[in-house]
Amino acid sequence: MKSFTVKECQCRLWHGLIPAVPVPFTTTREIDTSAQDRLIAYLASQPIAAVAVWAHTGRGLLLTREQRLLVLRSWSQGLGEGELVVAGVGGSPEKTSDASAYISSALEMAQDARENGAHVLMIHPPTPFREAPDSEDRIFDFHRQLAEAGTPLILFYLYEAAGGISYSPRLLRRLFELPEVLGIKLATLDSVMTFQDVAKLVSREFPNKLFITGEDRFLGYSLMCGAQAALIGMGAGCTTYQYNMMKAYYDGQATGFQELSCGVDHLSQALFIPPMEGYIRRMLWLLVHEGIIPRQSAEDPWGPELPESEFVELGNTLRALREVPTEPVAQG
Repeated sequence: MKSFTVKECQCRLWHGLIPAVPVPFTTTREIDTSAQDRLIAYLASQPIAAVAVWAHTGRGLLLTREQRLLVLRSWSQGLGEGELVVAGVGGSPEKTSDASAYISSALEMAQDARENGAHVLMIHPPTPFREAPDSEDRIFDFHRQLAEAGTPLILFYLYEAAGGISYSPRLLRRLFELPEVLGIKLATLDSVMTFQDVAKLVSREFPNKLFITGEDRFLGYSLMCGAQAALIGMGAGCTTYQYNMMKAYYDGQATGFQELSCGVDHLSQALFIPPMEGYIRRMLWLLVHEGIIPRQSAEDPWGPELPESEFVELGNTLRALREVPTEPVAQG
């Protein structure tokens, strides 16, 4: 498998869209490999810089090891040699009570990622260390151990309100000193102030690191705050539409950017609504409306049940954006 340096990864991801891909499950909690292959073929035809597997959208920390390997190998082989694959890596939720076992599970997941087609690791926040008296030292050491193999890393700042960890400026400075860190994904969900503060720190003190937005709900504004790439679950569908918005911004096409950004905001407001964990099923529904996967493969075993009215409303949103045919997708 081809490997890439930190600098090469930064160049390939610069101004790029990186979809965090969902996994199509059936009602029997099995991965629909045929539907997944169709999703791979779809994104392989889109203007993306990479894909991210095993992220929250792909339920990476909840899949079995066999399921994770199936997903990663499918994407690595389906996209082809030389196409960049990012893999989310973290400790097992079943081992949070034992720090040593938790770290070991993360290291094993990282090794699986490296050996099966991933070029970059995105580090899930180690939430068991959030309340520890020496939390910052533990969090830093967690990342340091994952960095030892030399694979390029993306830090993942997920605000506590969204289930992550609020990394302090001091901790971020320590983490950015790790040479394997190519950049940071910032996802604060509903805290624009936090996003602005961290964005300023990165741009002022670490301009050599890639600043990646994970903000589906204010994607356009996050670019205006200095984001140089986007790693988002929403990017797995309506992909070219979002790419065109990003390109318009980076090319300085103000009118085109404004129009497309309004459309992207409209889409995000149909996907990222309470219950927030429902966004993964909604993303699968989006793929159904686009004709990429069948309705029976749009299950999320860990997500909440959602009313049929949301499926219908999502279809209406897509038709308003002219992203799907005017005839509604058959329900059921």
